[in-house]
Amino acid sequence: MAGVEGRVALVTGAAQGIGRAIALMLAQGGATVAAVDIMEDKLAGVVDEITRAGGKAAAFKMNVTDEDNVKQVVKDIVARFGKLEILVNNAGIARDQLIMRMKRADWDLVVGINLTGVFLCTQAAVPVMLKQRWGRIVNIASIFGQMGQAGQVNYSASKAGVIGLTMATAREVASRNITVNAIAPGFIETAMTQALAPELRETMFKQIPLGRPGYDTDVANAVRFLASEEANYITGHVLKVNGGMLMG
Repeated sequence: MAGVEGRVALVTGAAQGIGRAIALMLAQGGATVAAVDIMEDKLAGVVDEITRAGGKAAAFKMNVTDEDNVKQVVKDIVARFGKLEILVNNAGIARDQLIMRMKRADWDLVVGINLTGVFLCTQAAVPVMLKQRWGRIVNIASIFGQMGQAGQVNYSASKAGVIGLTMATAREVASRNITVNAIAPGFIETAMTQALAPELRETMFKQIPLGRPGYDTDVANAVRFLASEEANYITGHVLKVNGGMLMG
């Protein structure tokens, strides 16, 4: 089996942005996609987009910070599709503020979704993959988890945590033919970045050797590769998708 054809993939945060692009890309590759998010209306639109294009997908409402909810949704996915082979931990949030002014609630919210959510989803999915003796886990980290960013101590810390979690989990499950990798996107064009002032965007682009932002499909392509059979000898790796903004 080449690529991701015939696989069953769970994608968190699939209702919009990078998560939507990942869900579409995996479906285009022949995977059946369990699209997961708390935003049911937008999620239904993504599933409809996939099915209209001839792909296979189903929507599951899930809060990645609710342990019982996560466990139940994973059970529901396995009950519906018979297996779960690919997990993409993409759900994330930002609440930016300088550390001196950051509220504890904003720290807890960001770390809860971005890091604890990855832990809970991975913990729920791994037993299924262990029984199958095959699995691919891809975690969406960030360039700021590698180099930090002023005003984002909560976000940067959560994404650095995702990288550590990725490497530790990779060591735990490698003997069962399960790989665990992370992708660290840089400046990706989204609705939020498009709203930035032109001069700020220009300043950002000057920090990128390729001279332009990345796109959600750039991240999605990387996910599809790491989730594939072709990436079977890659684990514990952090793939930089950042246009050269951070090297080494």
